Amino acid sequence: MITDAAQESVPEQDVLVTSRPLDEYCALFGLTRARLAALPGPVLDCPGGAAALAAEARALGCRVIAADPAYALPLSEVAARALAARTSMAAAMAARPELYPSPGPRRPDRPDRYLRSWDRARRLFAADSATHPQRYVAAALPRLPFADGAFALTLSGYLLFAYPELFGSERQLAALIELVRVTAADGEVRVQPLHDGHGRRCGHLDRLRYALGGRRIASEVRRVSGGDGRTRRVLVLRAVGRHPRRRPSSRL
Repeated sequence: MITDAAQESVPEQDVLVTSRPLDEYCALFGLTRARLAALPGPVLDCPGGAAALAAEARALGCRVIAADPAYALPLSEVAARALAARTSMAAAMAARPELYPSPGPRRPDRPDRYLRSWDRARRLFAADSATHPQRYVAAALPRLPFADGAFALTLSGYLLFAYPELFGSERQLAALIELVRVTAADGEVRVQPLHDGHGRRCGHLDRLRYALGGRRIASEVRRVSGGDGRTRRVLVLRAVGRHPRRRPSSRL
């Protein structure tokens, strides 16, 4: 589905179209399958890339809408960019192993196992997006084509702080406000990582949080532990003083 919002932004070639599976989402955002299954409304994955979240979460009874400007491209091109991202990730893991989970003496195959999980996720994405294209919306931050409060949970990974050359502080602020807008008053937005591709933390995060507070958006930097034993920092946002609205229809 191509929207006016997507037409305003050509997919950035420098942004990796990654293929993360459901379990990796849970580790990155501090979630569990049970938490996803218990949500009272749909989830927004923005950017969705070539991830398997929408396909895998359905088995839990959790509906996911993925948004990404890459979805304006033919599916074959999205798949090709996802395969290129897999190659880039393999090179990054070899060059900067300190940024990634250590295999450990008992798991020497960990990098290969990790990348194979991406291969499976990429295949699931390709099949699901071909079968259910309405769940994959071509749209780009900081303007999304969804109603206010449409989602019970919004996830945004590896974009806003990972690419500071594409998202300066003003664009980051606009994107974060937009993510909160489309999230229910009793829901939350989770954003990670809070560093760029070289592991450098965002130096103006406190100023961003202050600006969000001025717009009645509460923020918290939460430390979450994933299944790989690593602790990560996730930015959690909630609207303040906005009354919960009646849950939107399951159809977006």
